[in-house]
Order: sequence, then structure tokens, then C-alpha cells
Amino acid sequence: MFSSRRSTIFFTALLPILLSTGCGGDGADVADEPITIAGVGFATPESVLHDSQEDVYLVSNINGSSLDKDGNGFISRVSTSGEVLDLKWIDGEAEGVTLNAPKGMTFSEGVLYVSDIDVIRRFDRESGEYLGEIIVEGATFVNDLGTDPWGNVYFTDTGIQAGEDGFVSSGTASVWRIDDDGPTRLTGGDALAGPDGVALDERGIWVVSFGSNLLYRVNEGIMVDKVELPAGSLGGIEILADSTALISSWETHSIYRGPITGPFEVIVSDVDSPADIGIDRTRNRILIPLFQMNEVRIVPID
Repeated sequence: MFSSRRSTIFFTALLPILLSTGCGGDGADVADEPITIAGVGFATPESVLHDSQEDVYLVSNINGSSLDKDGNGFISRVSTSGEVLDLKWIDGEAEGVTLNAPKGMTFSEGVLYVSDIDVIRRFDRESGEYLGEIIVEGATFVNDLGTDPWGNVYFTDTGIQAGEDGFVSSGTASVWRIDDDGPTRLTGGDALAGPDGVALDERGIWVVSFGSNLLYRVNEGIMVDKVELPAGSLGGIEILADSTALISSWETHSIYRGPITGPFEVIVSDVDSPADIGIDRTRNRILIPLFQMNEVRIVPID
């Protein structure tokens, strides 16, 4: 299913899962309470990513329009207790940094990959130093990212652009992979229904669509294992160690959980505009950016 580069990456990818199932560390069974991080300067937060190496949360902030190349996007570092450590750890307005409207984030081999309209930005995982960009030819709305066990990065182009009355289709909806040869388009077309969140497991590439209620797997360029959720406008997806999935829905202001093949039920409600959710596998938490509320919610799960 996957192309591979370095099998040594496999253990690194599995470590958070081992921790979440109690096979290492001492944080997996920590009793927890929900945390709301608000009024701290977040500006259109789109994604939250747990850096298990540094044990901090990263929050991508669009800071304006999702499509404007305005150079004012930023990424925040937040402690696991909800304290903002550095609001603009990576700052699009800083000298030598380009960041317009950051959305999805993922790690691979010491590098933080960040989607930014029509390119993928690269930053040093530890220092935040800007390492350059990967141009995605023809893309209009590069969105979520994920990494497979071999370090290959996958991402979606939701395929939308600005119209007179809001977003309209740009005809570029696609799922991509970055490997040693650069970005490769795996599949595309309107049938993808505005691909948004992406997650990887041993079976392959799972995608949720913002333009419908579909969850599906991409296999050799074909949509397979399609599942309909109870509602649409699906944003983020995370797959847990027990192979259940967490999926956010703007339509119902909620987070769904269920087997990857369905059915799904609401486990978190009353979360307005939940975007690209993250997961803290060590503490068993969902990390929920509230796009329109400029907040992040941290919610414990079983």
C-alpha cells in the first residue's frame, strides 16, 4: 500500500500508540478535565498537533482569510496544561519566514510540514527555523497533512477558491503524497467531495470530505471503503490505537467516534466550527481548534 523509505521510522511512528495503550510512559492513564484556551491571541486556529517529542501542542493560525497570501500566519506553542508558551513561535511576519494561511501540520524526520494555500512549508521541528517550501503545481487549497510509518507525507487539496458568494469549486480536489521524488498526485476529481482531513493506518490513506458526509480510503487512485457519517462538513480525522476514528463535523458542531467502517456517534458536542483536530495519545485527549471562535478545546476521551 505505502511506498517506503526508512523502516527505522516505523518505531518512531508506533511509539505514541504504545504510549496510548499503556506500553510505555506514565501518562496514559492520567485523570483529566476539559480545558478551554480562549482570549490568548489565537487568530483563526485551523489545526492542533501534539509534538510528543517536546510534549507541547502546536496551533496553526490563519489570521485572516484562508486564501490570502498576506504573510501574517503564525504557529503557536502551547503547554499540555493549556498555557501559551509562545504565541508566534513561527511568525509569518518575521524576517526570513514565509507563512500566509497555515492549516494542516505533520512531522517527518525532524521536520514540521505545514500546508499553506498552494505550497507545503517546511520548518525545523526543534527550533522552528524556516527550511523552505514545496510547490504543489495547480493546487488551490492545500489543507490537511499526515505521515505514514516510513516518513512519507500525504496531504489534501480541498479544491476550492473564492467566488462571489463564498467558496466555489476550483476543479483541483486531490490527494497527494510527498516522497523522495517530491509531490505526486494520487487521485483527484469532484467525486472526492472536497477532501479535507487525512489520516494514515496500516490499511492506507483515509480521507474525510468537507463537501459531504463521506469518509473513504484511497487505494491505488480509487475511492474504496466508503462510509457515510450522520452529518457532513467533515474537517479533521484521527485514528486511534483501537482502529476507531475521531472525526469533526462543522454541520453538527461535534466530534464523532466509531469504527473506521462505521457506525459513528457523537462523543463531543457544542464545539463551534471544529477544524483539523489533533490527538494527544499519551494523555488520551482530543485537541479541537475552534476556527471561528479563536479557541482551542482539550477534551479527555476514554
